Amino acid sequence: MHRKLRSDILAGRLVPGARLKFPELCERYGVSVGAAREALTRLAADGLVKTQAHQGYMVTPLSHEDLADLTRARVEIESLVLRMSVTEGDMQWESRAVATHHVLERTPFVSEADPDHPTDDWAAAHAAFHLALLGGCTNRRLLDVAQALREEAELYRQWSVSFGQEPDRDLAGEHRALLEAAVGRQPDLAAQLLREHIAHTARLLISVATDEPVAAAGDHAN
Repeated sequence: MHRKLRSDILAGRLVPGARLKFPELCERYGVSVGAAREALTRLAADGLVKTQAHQGYMVTPLSHEDLADLTRARVEIESLVLRMSVTEGDMQWESRAVATHHVLERTPFVSEADPDHPTDDWAAAHAAFHLALLGGCTNRRLLDVAQALREEAELYRQWSVSFGQEPDRDLAGEHRALLEAAVGRQPDLAAQLLREHIAHTARLLISVATDEPVAAAGDHAN
């Protein structure tokens, strides 16, 4: 159930802010209350589901404040982990980074059926590439935190209509530059490119939130 529910959230079949009630989930996915609770607990740990007192579970709402906090954390932690990855990664790490980038470059970004959102295959290839870049870091605690933050950001990416289609942005070029800096063993450059990559995306993703922007979001999205 965890995989199916996660897919429904990221695909927009369950919208941000939607209540997730046990009777409906059990009927929809044909599972027990215990299985539904376990799936929701795992998704809450991933940041895709939230709990509120007296209201139970809901799909994580999108907000400027949440995105500002998430962006701050990602910029600092992911850039640190990437710097360590570039310094510590071995030949197998390099090979994974190159291989996942190869797949990303050759995976269709959108489909005719849904030209406004990245395909599931591209989203998976994109996640695999970024996780491969970070994967050379030998500090597993930091790596786990970085991976969890990326998972939370996926909800915003999936709900942004124009992600990756801005006329003044070369998303594929950003990914190539990240790879070249990483396998070229340039930790400072790789970290700076990743900071810019995250911030650029945050400037776009904030447009999907429905609340009023907060100062911190603007400060850290530039």
